Amino acid sequence: MLNPKIIKRSGAFQLTNTDWHIRAIQLIVGVLMLALYLWIGAGILNLILSLLDIVKNGWAHVAERIIVDIVLILALLELIRILHSYLALGRVKVTFILDVALVVLIGELIGLWYKEYTLLEVGLHIAAITILTLLRIVSIRFSPDAVDSLD
Repeated sequence: MLNPKIIKRSGAFQLTNTDWHIRAIQLIVGVLMLALYLWIGAGILNLILSLLDIVKNGWAHVAERIIVDIVLILALLELIRILHSYLALGRVKVTFILDVALVVLIGELIGLWYKEYTLLEVGLHIAAITILTLLRIVSIRFSPDAVDSLD
């Protein structure tokens, strides 16, 4: 049997089993969230400036940039949701990651409206969105949280 003092000291060498490790991860995730908030603020400022550009260049010319910027801001909000769930639960839910991917791909599909595109590009985007949607449904259906609630 090990001496209790030695057991306490041996825990100091296990980096993932200490309080400072958890606090360091929380600090890093907090800094990442702060950076995302600043990026969202810059995006909103860019949107406001784009609205002023409508008077000069017309609505149709600026609409694409505004729509893409809004979709990117939504993707950033989803990333913040992922980081927040990591802090709250200690893990990242797959559905949140799929949500971010879906928002970005739908934004790309919307962006194709304003560009030269081929039927293959649109088909690939729709196929990717369909697969991610099916994965999201499966991940919700077979989630450990969903299995626990069925009991």
